[in-house]
Amino acid sequence: MTISDALHRLLLDNLTTATLLLDSALRLEYMNPAAEMLLAVSGQRSHGQFISELFTESTEALNSLRQAVEQAHPFTKREAQLTSLNGQSLTVDYAVTPILNQGQTLLLLEVHPRDRLLRITKEEAQLSKQETTKMLVRGLAHEIKNPLGGIRGAAQLLARQLPGDDLRDYTNVIIEEADRLRNLVDRMLGSNKLPSLAMTNIHEVLERVCSLVDAESQGLITLVRDYDPSLPDVLIDREQMIQAVLNIVRNAMQAIGAQNELRLGRITLRSRAMRQFTIGHTRHRLVARVEIIDNGPGIPAELQDTLFYPMVSGRPDGTGLGLAITQNIISQHQGLIECDSHPGHTTFSIFLPLEQGATVS
Repeated sequence: MTISDALHRLLLDNLTTATLLLDSALRLEYMNPAAEMLLAVSGQRSHGQFISELFTESTEALNSLRQAVEQAHPFTKREAQLTSLNGQSLTVDYAVTPILNQGQTLLLLEVHPRDRLLRITKEEAQLSKQETTKMLVRGLAHEIKNPLGGIRGAAQLLARQLPGDDLRDYTNVIIEEADRLRNLVDRMLGSNKLPSLAMTNIHEVLERVCSLVDAESQGLITLVRDYDPSLPDVLIDREQMIQAVLNIVRNAMQAIGAQNELRLGRITLRSRAMRQFTIGHTRHRLVARVEIIDNGPGIPAELQDTLFYPMVSGRPDGTGLGLAITQNIISQHQGLIECDSHPGHTTFSIFLPLEQGATVS
């Protein structure tokens, strides 16, 4: 290899744009580290593999690549949907440039992931809504709790002046209902206690949730564990994280029970590691992804945009506080929660940073 070749290789290896070089048969000649990271494959091990062995798109896309080789015609595709070998869905823009080299046409693919940008936009909107909701709830709570304290105090004073116990039953009702409303407002506000962080195996949290749900359902519902045993410990408040995950799993169990018999229900708890993942404006080298997947009826489309708001519930008897509390807990851990739902399949994904050092995007 000449100095010029070595320099060109060095430049390609240090590009942040995922770059692949295919031969005329659409087999891999080279991919840079950015492409390895994006597709979660090894360039050295994948050398010589057909492009469909690296990721899949569509038959039309494959035909477009073949035409690019035959006609030496470059093209660009926007927001293409790729599926990597590990089953991860990727939204990307890519440019294909034919290159003539020693009588054969090579294809240079420059792949720009769009998921990160789309996710940042979605997260910013979600965080903005969350902050607005918090301000609204706190203002409302203040306006409710002050008169409640006065009502409760007046009822206690009145109870002391009443001659008989039968009349005190009415003041007791006032006091109990005032306490119930105050507790409801406190739950809406969430805990003000800061997380007590410690390095914890996330699977301990998931196993604890499984044991609680198994007891509540009397073993009727099917719980599937799909863990990545190589996942390192994560810095979390164990009890708060149990509460966060339990709220989601209980919701899934109740949704399944309302639609079908519990014995037909299936809830999967899955853990995986993800590299170079952005939460807010911070890019993390490594994050833990916890997925709670159920085969219930799904979340109505009209509720999905407001799912994490307090008092929003798909059940007639629901308070709509469980997911709001869960989101608050995840946010306190500098994490992210997302939901994807359609009839017969709902996935809640929790992302938690696995390292202390991160870069701001």
